[in-house]
Amino acid sequence: MKSGGEYDIIVAGAGLAGTLAAAAAARKGKNVLLLDRNPEAEVGKKTVWGWTCGDAVAGSHIDFVQRKMGVQFGQPELDRRVDGVYALSPDLKTKFMFEGVGYTLDRPEFEAKLLQISKTSGAHYRSQFEVQGPIIEDKKVVGIYGRDKNKEEFTFRSKVVIDALGISTVIRRNLPENPYVDRVVDIDDVESTGRYIYEFELNGEDLAYYDRDNALIHLNNVMAPGGYGWVFPKSGNRVNIGLGVQKKSLDLRNAKLGKKDNLQTLIDEYVKWNPLLKNLKLWNKNNNGKGSWSVAVRRNMESLVYDGYMGAGDSMVMPNPISAGGIGPALISGILAGENAAKAIEANDTSVKGLWQYNVDYNQAYGKKMAGMEVFRIYLQSLNNDILNYGMRSFLTTKEASDITLGLIPELSVGAKFKMVLKGARNISAFTNLVWAVGRMKTMNEMYEKYPETPETFTPFKQKVVHMIEEAKERFPSSPI
Repeated sequence: MKSGGEYDIIVAGAGLAGTLAAAAAARKGKNVLLLDRNPEAEVGKKTVWGWTCGDAVAGSHIDFVQRKMGVQFGQPELDRRVDGVYALSPDLKTKFMFEGVGYTLDRPEFEAKLLQISKTSGAHYRSQFEVQGPIIEDKKVVGIYGRDKNKEEFTFRSKVVIDALGISTVIRRNLPENPYVDRVVDIDDVESTGRYIYEFELNGEDLAYYDRDNALIHLNNVMAPGGYGWVFPKSGNRVNIGLGVQKKSLDLRNAKLGKKDNLQTLIDEYVKWNPLLKNLKLWNKNNNGKGSWSVAVRRNMESLVYDGYMGAGDSMVMPNPISAGGIGPALISGILAGENAAKAIEANDTSVKGLWQYNVDYNQAYGKKMAGMEVFRIYLQSLNNDILNYGMRSFLTTKEASDITLGLIPELSVGAKFKMVLKGARNISAFTNLVWAVGRMKTMNEMYEKYPETPETFTPFKQKVVHMIEEAKERFPSSPI
């Protein structure tokens, strides 16, 4: 292999997290190499289909980037402002808002702007380079190897590697066995998702199916077992519409209904189910009109660092376990990873201990509520449509539901709401399970408020988290039908 040189920091992957990590580190005066498998005109492209994503992000996350990086976003990258996100029950009779003001992005334009920020900040950018794995010496990450567009093999060495390659990253999966970063992700913690971007004609008015000012999420374990469908408005008469499913829930649903549906058939049925979207035409700008991808819906890795290694965005399974929203945590983690990598290099300590502050910072900024939200996601996947309908109508007030989806913990008790669950033992069981899940969320939140300040106390913390999540999975097996 040829040597490609030595750098302070190598950032693998020029998506949302990677471009901002490179920019943040370069602004600290570090010699940064940003590697991407795509040509520059397609920076951040996730799959062969395009920048496949729901494209929605909370306004607070855009504000975080603007504040930390001193940049401003607007048209065309912020394609459409939305007032909030509403989740609707399967019968469409109940809905809860669980996000405030946000945006749907023009993802290729947004990625291109982030790359420009990275390059003007001083990062070296190399496109069309496929990272194939980490270079490990004495059990420490000291660089990466891969090949360029001509299939020539190269090595690049660095003091820190920031892994922003996404959920199936070859760097994380090829780390030495270690107690900090999990190398694999359980398939039950992954959802298969897909979407279309369409131009359409609006056939009437019904805010349960399409809302110009809000993003809609449809909870329905027949249409989207273990996941949900979404209808996110974009500028003009365009819409991002798709759904996600959990494989286990889909298999159970198919077996009980005698069907053989897969992700694609379910997406197409969901599109046809919506009576308001007529004369659909694929909006295929950048060849980005249709695509599918995998999204993790578990807590982020308990540790995001190893010796010489940091992870950000989807490589550390950071999407919100309830909403599967991954744009916000990718933006936040990218900046924090770049800043902390630079600090560790200045302190001449890129060991786990020297990089540990990144764990603390990310936990405080975003990660501390994700384990609790994973518990609630597991609970939701154990409910069929009848219980979802009744539960959304009777178990929670709008404020309580909003609190839960923000990671806040409302006070629930069986006694206070007993009259609401008298229609049968099944409903009583579902409500008592809700009380248990919310209680476990509170315990998880309290644990993460005391996240280990150093690696020395990390192992017992992680063991307790894993045990509690496994306990929730045993209590709430998937049951879509």
